[in-house]
Amino acid sequence: MTPHRARTWAPRASTPTVRVRGASRGRLSLAALACYKPGHTSRLIYRPRIQSRLKGARRAFTWKDYRDLLVRAHIQLGGPIVLIWDNLNVHRSAPIRQYAAAHDWLTIIQLPSYSPQLNPVEGIWSLLRRSATANVFFGDRDQLEQAIRRGLRRIQHHPHLIDGCLQGTTLSLTPT
Repeated sequence: MTPHRARTWAPRASTPTVRVRGASRGRLSLAALACYKPGHTSRLIYRPRIQSRLKGARRAFTWKDYRDLLVRAHIQLGGPIVLIWDNLNVHRSAPIRQYAAAHDWLTIIQLPSYSPQLNPVEGIWSLLRRSATANVFFGDRDQLEQAIRRGLRRIQHHPHLIDGCLQGTTLSLTPT
């Protein structure tokens, strides 16, 4: 819940400061799919995961969480999915590969290592950091979650923002 730094203004010779209380009480992780289809409106499908600091609690998305997100996307989109993923270890795990092999509606393509500039979802995170969470102090995790959900809904309702994230990658929907 540490605030992101962004530009601001202050009176001359007065540095603006944001005071932050102690350690956070857990973590909020997000997984998202930027969905594109030629001739259709772009879509954003996401799933938040609230992680507590309890001993033994899962801290990150598991392959089952990603599988559930993919199933939800398949139901919402109503067609086959070509998934372009970065090299997160869970994305490359054997259970995910086995799941994709068992379902003909899912094709997974891995991005090259260290290539966030090719991932449109990185643009989504950038939009979110620069708008919904920039220069804001969140008193608790619920406020952070509400701001993130509001920011992602705003992006969902403006498909041109999602299209801009794809254009920023220099990738194309049409094969060459």
